[in-house]
Amino acid sequence: MLEILEVDRPTAGPGEVVIEVVAAAMNPGEIAIREGAFATMWPAHFPEGQGNDFAGYIAQVGKGVGRFEVGDQVVGYLPRAAQADFVLAPVSQVVPKPHELSWEQAAAITGVGATAWAAVEAIAPHEGDTVVIAGAAGGVGSIATQLVQLRGASVVGTASAENAEFLRGLGAEPMLYGEGLFERMKARIGPPVTALIDTVGRGNVDIALALGVSPGRINTLVDGGAIQRYGVRSEAQESTTPQEWELLARMAASGAFHVPIEQVYPLEQVRQAYIDVATRHGRGKRILRMRAD
Repeated sequence: MLEILEVDRPTAGPGEVVIEVVAAAMNPGEIAIREGAFATMWPAHFPEGQGNDFAGYIAQVGKGVGRFEVGDQVVGYLPRAAQADFVLAPVSQVVPKPHELSWEQAAAITGVGATAWAAVEAIAPHEGDTVVIAGAAGGVGSIATQLVQLRGASVVGTASAENAEFLRGLGAEPMLYGEGLFERMKARIGPPVTALIDTVGRGNVDIALALGVSPGRINTLVDGGAIQRYGVRSEAQESTTPQEWELLARMAASGAFHVPIEQVYPLEQVRQAYIDVATRHGRGKRILRMRAD
């Protein structure tokens, strides 16, 4: 059962900080973990926390921490522990939050932002490339769409018909997902597809291979079978570093890319938030707000 519990406030030890969380991101992977889908990779040990990526204020600094002071704004990454009023983190797991970046957008940086960054790095897009992003309207896809274009490549984004204008607004060519996608891609007028970022599975890797895309230029976040069968890539958030989180936060703050936010929920509505996340529909991220600021 998903419920909110009162627990003791953590205390920072050497090399640690306590953060008062303002906002934390919602991720569909949490649902799969609770259901046991990743039991061998990320086993659940109930009762346990949820969430990975967050933004907030430094509330306490442990011995030996010289980079941060109480009151500093930070973003961070804590697997299965981010959705709480206060979190305890090694100082290596937090980086400064630019003041220009909203709390909601900042909360997504170390999760979907970093995942999008890793996926784009994996396929190494360049001028002249045409990259298909499967699930381009989602949290990872919408950021990856922008990062690919910053490299000079073009994007074809698969999504529902309702999200076509949203993708055009991001500079992508929308393509309706689902049955008949291969035929639509074959009939498309334009340069050939040279790379794929797959955030949804559902045969997108097979379609890209049938279109002539090299396995080395395919990165899937979800299709484990394709990774085994074809040797395609599977870079995700775990391959990024705090230095890259900090770079992404600065880029977002400068307007180099935008972090779309679908909806913000108070902590008390966490159950409804996950019901909405499970639909896998929406534009960008869903965020939990822990406190007004």
